[in-house]
Amino acid sequence: MQLYTNTGNKDTRSGFGVGLLEIAKENNEVVALCADLIGSLKMDAFIKEFPERFIQTGIAEANMIGMAAGLTIGGKIPFAGTFANFASGRVYDQIRQCVAYSNKNVKICASHAGLTLGEDGATHQIMEDIGLMKMLPNMVVINPCDFNQTKAATLAAGRYNGPVYLRFGRPAVPNFTSENQEFEIGKALLLNEGKDVSIFATGHLVWKALEACEILESKGISAEIINIHTIKPLDEEAILKSVAKTKAVVTAEEHFRNGGLGDSIAQLLVRKMPVPVEMVAVDDHFGESGKPEELLAKYHLDVPDIVEAVLKVVERK
Repeated sequence: MQLYTNTGNKDTRSGFGVGLLEIAKENNEVVALCADLIGSLKMDAFIKEFPERFIQTGIAEANMIGMAAGLTIGGKIPFAGTFANFASGRVYDQIRQCVAYSNKNVKICASHAGLTLGEDGATHQIMEDIGLMKMLPNMVVINPCDFNQTKAATLAAGRYNGPVYLRFGRPAVPNFTSENQEFEIGKALLLNEGKDVSIFATGHLVWKALEACEILESKGISAEIINIHTIKPLDEEAILKSVAKTKAVVTAEEHFRNGGLGDSIAQLLVRKMPVPVEMVAVDDHFGESGKPEELLAKYHLDVPDIVEAVLKVVERK
């Protein structure tokens, strides 16, 4: 059984770069700001096409967020980009006060998120950013799974009126979703129907969940796979519909267990439909320097870990 076809590995940050250029062509009010990481965020094509609509802020992330918030007052739609560690942790005060509290139409573009940043190590591998951002009123939090979906998410973010935190990554990962997909903020995507367990995955772990599904099928376990690309607002209807059928849940994410997708789903289920839940996520410790795939394996975010979590949760039903 093969659920989806990998059309070739691509980095999700490149999907952002393509999407940024496309939304800028669609809407003249789109502008971009970057904190000295143009190449890393794949903004080169945008700058070449629209040099007058780009601001290089230098390594001054707090100023970048303040400038972006100010630009919205004149009707601009700013995409402010830097590494996820700096786009969330370093500038949390500015995001809280100038963007979320003020409900400004700023798109915070957070690249190089999670363990798969790899060799840059623990200081840059932020795994608490989803938690930081989802707790802010007015903030939309999006974590797409591949190149195509990141491009589509960037377009959707540009068309949405309000603050958005858009998270994407550095490594080349399987590109398996539709090239011309429509991205609906807050709408989960059912990738495979199943009856024994619901696997809710986000970001790079969506493909891992699909691979795990094939292994589980060989073990006689029917897994429902749902891509939660929008952490906030959470698609509660889709989650509860699936769980009502399977009565067991596994969540999978490249983030700390505390504050992430699993946390949000567990809170929903405690209130509305208590069932056994297992979470594939990083425990309460920092990462380290290493190859992305090796880190995913060491920190238990790989296919065998999803399979093991499913076996545990099915046993608990």
